[in-house]
Parts: sequence; C-alpha cells; structure tokens
Amino acid sequence: MAALRQHASAKVREGMARYAIPNDKALGVSMRDVQAVAKQFGRNHALAEALWQTGIYEARMLACYVAAPAQVTPAQMERWARDFDNWAHCDTACFALFDRTPQAWDKVEEWSARGEEFVRRAAFALLASLTVHDKKAGDANYLRGLELIEAAAADERNFVKKAVNWALRSIGKRNPRLHAAAVAVARRLAAATAAAPRWVGKDALRELTGAAVVARMAARKKKAG
Repeated sequence: MAALRQHASAKVREGMARYAIPNDKALGVSMRDVQAVAKQFGRNHALAEALWQTGIYEARMLACYVAAPAQVTPAQMERWARDFDNWAHCDTACFALFDRTPQAWDKVEEWSARGEEFVRRAAFALLASLTVHDKKAGDANYLRGLELIEAAAADERNFVKKAVNWALRSIGKRNPRLHAAAVAVARRLAAATAAAPRWVGKDALRELTGAAVVARMAARKKKAG
C-alpha cells in the first residue's frame, strides 16, 4: 500500500469518473504505475488476497497482477466476482488472471447465466480474454461461446452488452472458421427488432466484415492450405 501511495495523484483520482470508474475508494494511481508496482513484487498469492480485502481500487487492480493463477480456486473467483462493482476490476481480473486458470471455461458458462451485471460481464470479458491467451482451446469451445453470446445479446445493460460485443468480435478474429460462424451470429443479431442485440450485431459486423479482418482471415486460410 505504501508503494501505491507513492504514486497517488489527485488529478488521476478525479479523472476516473470520465471512465465510469468509482473513485470513492481510490488513491488515484495510474494503470501504468500499478503495473510498475506489480513488477516490484512479482507473483505472491497471499499478498494478492490481502490487497483484495482492502477494498481499495488500486489495491484490487494490483491484486490481479500479483495473484498466482495456479493457486486461484473456483471459490476465490466467485468471491472476487461478487465484489466487482466496476468494469476495470472485472476486465483486469479476467484478462490478467482468471483466463490463465484451469476453471476459466467453466466460469464462462456459469457466469453467462448470472443476473449480477458485472458477474455476467465477467463471463464475456473472460471469453474475450481466452481468445487471446488460450492457444490450445479448440473451436468447439468458441462455438459454444457464440451460443452463449447469442443468448445474452438481449441484455440491455451497457456493461453487459459491450462485453458480449467484445467477445463476439474477438472470437470472429481467431481463425477463418470461427470468423464465418461469428459473422453469421452477428448478422442474426443485427436483424433483431430489439435494440440491444441489434447494436451488438451491427457493431460486430463493422469490424468483422471490414477490410483488415477479411484480409487477415484470407491470409490465414491461404497459409493453412
């Protein structure tokens, strides 16, 4: 905590509101400085748990970087997820820690059906993170993810629908087969009468059918033979 306080800034703290991050329990430490402090300490799971228990915004961010993925249990993931009250804690925990755990895919499935806004967001933030960090997962995992995306796309809550969209776009950029499957889902959602799924679908289509992604998929397909 002393290391974090050395980097505290009133200006950073005040600016957090612009990014929809509550600052009532924040010191005002930039993400760059949080990551620099994390490098000082390395992986230390007991420290991570103690940091999380403080409830301080930056301490919880730091906890995501110093926790040891191999020591993360399903119960710990559940405890932390219940504490999520902003997108930054949710996304950082998923992208920097949870997606490296053996139970990550189980939590995608479980959390996708939950009612709490940031727990449900975590399902899709975790799914999007897995597209980047899980190099061994087969297409079947992501095809199931597309089913979960389509089922959750009608959720009108802003932080949920944005994570659903993030996961859809991420799956669609993984390989040509998943690209085709994701575009098909996006087209169905874009044709919906309800606003939330229509936005998810149309926004995803803009990227997935854009020249850069299409060219990348064509190059991968050609390389594959």
